[in-house]
Amino acid sequence: MSPKDLKEFDFDFDFDFKYFDLYFILKRRIIMIDISNKWVLITGASRGIGRQISMAMAEKGCNLILHSRKKENTDAIKAELSSRKIKLLQVEAELSDIDQVRKLADEAQSLSGGLDILYNNAAIMTQYRADFYAAVEDEYVQSFKVNTIAPITLCNMIIPAMIKKGFGRVVNVTSGIKNEPQLMPYAASKAALDKYVYDMAPHLTGTGVLMNLMDPGWLRTDLGGPNAPNPVESVLPGALVPVLLDDGTCGKFFHAQDYRKD
Repeated sequence: MSPKDLKEFDFDFDFDFKYFDLYFILKRRIIMIDISNKWVLITGASRGIGRQISMAMAEKGCNLILHSRKKENTDAIKAELSSRKIKLLQVEAELSDIDQVRKLADEAQSLSGGLDILYNNAAIMTQYRADFYAAVEDEYVQSFKVNTIAPITLCNMIIPAMIKKGFGRVVNVTSGIKNEPQLMPYAASKAALDKYVYDMAPHLTGTGVLMNLMDPGWLRTDLGGPNAPNPVESVLPGALVPVLLDDGTCGKFFHAQDYRKD
């Protein structure tokens, strides 16, 4: 990465950055990269958190590869962003099918000529079981397929190419859920993803590739439900922090709600 790709700000400076008021929170000198024209794959992009991230990345000038189970699910975002001077591609894959996951990784790499940013956002939530000992095997199997194996497979297939070119940002969306065995299949699948990131991160030192975790908080989405305390919009700007910071942070757990300004 060349110096022209970096923008340096001090938290005292009044800079125009629509989604980023981090200087109020970080209270330190920070370096943020210019991600315009970078290629980003966002899984689960059609709604909720994925949609918010997609719109924000388009605002920053990124070229988007939007994933959903069916391509038509991202038609609305494509139409909304049609006036943007960015490239936008739609891909589909059922993330519980490992063959489709592998095809997604290959397709995204081929279409973009090499991904720069990966948001592993898509996830499924199993039913809330008051009798948590009654959780059935299939709930664990499906949770781990979508929430753990799919994102890890995408990482394993995409990160080596990022390392080769000396730049990459990987954000694995996780959960801060704890002490709720009623949702154990979901929680366990996210904990396994966390472990992958923590153990892999040291091996990315000096490669130019940063991989981190981002907990969006409990949001009013299809997954979070109507009783969640936070609107989906509150995931910004925190969801962008792991991508934009250029301080070498890798293997960290970011809480999106920590960066909320209201």
